[in-house]
Amino acid sequence: MIECVANASEGRDASAIDSMAAAVRAEGVRLLDVHSDRDHHRSVFTFVGSAAQVERAAMRLACEAISRIDLRRHQGVHPRVGALDVVPLVPLDGSTMADCVGLARRVGEAVAQETGVPVFLYGRAATSPARASLAALRQGGLEGLAARIGREGWVPDYGPPRLHPTAGAVAIGARPALVAYNVCLSTCDLELGGRIARAMREANCGLPGVQALAFPLGSSACVQVSMNLTDAASTTVRDAFRRVSELARGAGVAVLSSEIVGLAPRRALAGATAAELLLPGCIEDYELEARLGAT
Repeated sequence: MIECVANASEGRDASAIDSMAAAVRAEGVRLLDVHSDRDHHRSVFTFVGSAAQVERAAMRLACEAISRIDLRRHQGVHPRVGALDVVPLVPLDGSTMADCVGLARRVGEAVAQETGVPVFLYGRAATSPARASLAALRQGGLEGLAARIGREGWVPDYGPPRLHPTAGAVAIGARPALVAYNVCLSTCDLELGGRIARAMREANCGLPGVQALAFPLGSSACVQVSMNLTDAASTTVRDAFRRVSELARGAGVAVLSSEIVGLAPRRALAGATAAELLLPGCIEDYELEARLGAT
């Protein structure tokens, strides 16, 4: 079994989101979760299946997203370089990282051939250390990649050495499981949110395995600390929530709520309750293993 956590640059048009979800389901995979956000203008589709099923579903999703999304009219707070922005493949039971690397390469080649959109491999599938990090691919956003693409070290792995006029590029890769976790603060002070995000990052001597940015959320008039937790053995969701809360209190700011984007491995939720994390529902609603068992 392989998990795909595909991110498309559409979070507002319900018809388009439903159409992309239907495209995924059509290939027999189990669509476990769809998470859409208006401010980020982004939807995350979490699905699992065999390598062959995931390959077909990712390809169909790519075609649907590219046909429906025009980045020339796209505005959202989340960094992105493509209509189908990123396609991470994660090994689950019975599969290996090598399986996901091979799948990323097959999907990447097929997407480029079918759609004409350039594909960059990242993570464990990267062909260049300089492009292994998703942050490196997104540096400067769509405009930054437009300036780099085709230059030495920035020729796509598949497809033309230029961005697609409406769909940009797509990053396809293999990686271990991570948790996309956001905490909303009772402030509109983006500078303060940025300071908290920087303090959370492992790169700045924060918590292990934490990557973080701060975003303004116009729909709820607050600032969000948006994190990827890449090492659940060292930093759980509960650890991240408590540290953000501590930093916020030190600045005289309260925590309003938090959210998990997609699903999280049970180990990343160890010891936490939904009430403690200011999450709606119960903690099992967010567990990958619970969702797998329920479908």
